[in-house]
Amino acid sequence: MGLQMSHSNMQKKVKPCYGPLNDDDVDDHDNNDNGTSGSLALINPPVVASYDSWVMQHPSALDTFDSITKEAKWKKVVVFLDYDGTLSPIVEDPDKAFMSAEMRMAVREVAKCFPTSIISGRSREKVKEFVQLSNVYYAGSHGMDILAPPRAVKSSDKKANEGAFQPAKLYLPAIQEISVELEDTIRDIQGAMLEDNKFCISVHYRQVQPKDHEVLKQRVKSLVENRPDFRLTEGKMVLEVRPSIEWNKGDALNYLLDTLGFSNSKDVLPLYIGDDRTDEDAFKVIAGRHEGFPIIVSSIPKDTIAWYSLRDTSEVLAFLLRLAKWKKSETSFFK
Repeated sequence: MGLQMSHSNMQKKVKPCYGPLNDDDVDDHDNNDNGTSGSLALINPPVVASYDSWVMQHPSALDTFDSITKEAKWKKVVVFLDYDGTLSPIVEDPDKAFMSAEMRMAVREVAKCFPTSIISGRSREKVKEFVQLSNVYYAGSHGMDILAPPRAVKSSDKKANEGAFQPAKLYLPAIQEISVELEDTIRDIQGAMLEDNKFCISVHYRQVQPKDHEVLKQRVKSLVENRPDFRLTEGKMVLEVRPSIEWNKGDALNYLLDTLGFSNSKDVLPLYIGDDRTDEDAFKVIAGRHEGFPIIVSSIPKDTIAWYSLRDTSEVLAFLLRLAKWKKSETSFFK
């Protein structure tokens, strides 16, 4: 049995509650989606009084590192990482969410030790441009666009020759059409920014005057509401249009485990680090397996089903470096 049982106290949490969505209820650029409509969002239970008490339920992955590696010692760890807010800090301009050279080196070293995937709300091309590594899997558009690194799977494996896996591919023409209409719709709103994430479209309004926020929201909602094949989700200062298909980061995690040949393996421990609500779908998959390491990145209390936590990107960096160092020491020990 995995770490869920060895930290059973972490599961005794208040039932999540829902409330009206507003800009302060959501987290970051990576286009949060809690699986509800745009009008409701998961909010923090009032009983979570402080970060210190929250960390008691979601222990630091750095402080419990020895316990994590003890559990992982005889297992196959597969690493999954969010991008915005996890590998790079949240910034005002989404085009400038650059990861540091130190973080890039840490991810590179981790990917040498474990199969590693980056699952982001960004387009696959954009997140790959930011990360600049060839030894990781990239899953963009919340997992709707997945590509394996060269030689990641055996050439005899059919999936190695299929190129990118894109479950929403049939929606591309309609997405492009909506993108053009959205651009025309928001053109006269100063500060509004459209980001094409291939299988989802993000409308950012961080730099829009507060008096124009509702105008922008109503225009975007009016454009989407008559398109049943699409849905609108709302994040912090961002609206996102995406296909109405049953696919999320949790599905992407399962797909990647299957691609790696680990879907039915009893000795695999997925490790997922992410900071926003879209990552909860991946945490849910790990929780369902009863083994693995779901790690939330947050410096404030928030409702999550993750078992562990890291405070910010600097702690993510420290954790990844320590993880790679541990694996290399284990490998050298058995040589």
